[in-house]
Amino acid sequence: MLLKICGAASAEDVASLDRAGADLVGLWHGVPRGHADLTLHQLIVVADAVHRTARLRPVLVTFLNDAEALRAATAAARVPWVQLHGYQPPGLVRTLKGSTDLIVVKVLHLGADTRAERSLIPAYERAGTDLFLLDAVAGDGRIGSTGQPADCAAVLGIADRLSRPFLLAGGLSADNREAYRAVLDHPLFLGIDVDTAARDPDGRLSTERVTAVRRGWRVPDGAGAAGRPG
Repeated sequence: MLLKICGAASAEDVASLDRAGADLVGLWHGVPRGHADLTLHQLIVVADAVHRTARLRPVLVTFLNDAEALRAATAAARVPWVQLHGYQPPGLVRTLKGSTDLIVVKVLHLGADTRAERSLIPAYERAGTDLFLLDAVAGDGRIGSTGQPADCAAVLGIADRLSRPFLLAGGLSADNREAYRAVLDHPLFLGIDVDTAARDPDGRLSTERVTAVRRGWRVPDGAGAAGRPG
């Protein structure tokens, strides 16, 4: 099982996640008004801190829908994974997979108004999506790092439509693993993505809290994330 922690914004955050035993580090770029959104220069600096660790792998997390901008950003920061967290179309995935070596993660949103997106799952897979991330939508429509718990039945309803591995996000914490037992048993389940529960009361990424999540979800220490998923 992989452990991805989202929203690192400094070398100190990276060091904290490295100590805690995370595998993947989400670096936000092109996330308007996001609490951890990075300029291109900041992205390069924080990604460099990730590259200096032995175990961590950086993931560009973005709402951008511009293939050229994404190619430029991932190349400049040497980031091998990109997470398309908005409502980007399958065509963007196809363009990225046809012109880069990126591992593409496409987020699928869990909410009442996301049925149209679910109908695109076969198109995302044909376009070359490597894995999906299933994340809850807040009641007001906000997406990404909302702390909104994912509904287990809704997760399984989408997971059963997939032929690619998936990560689970949405209100995950150190003590709610058993609520998602059926998801963990799914053959395509790859790991978890956490933001809110990884932070201290001041909003900073915490080694202790990430370690608690890793232990609560029984993520093996030293699992690593090198290589292509699936």
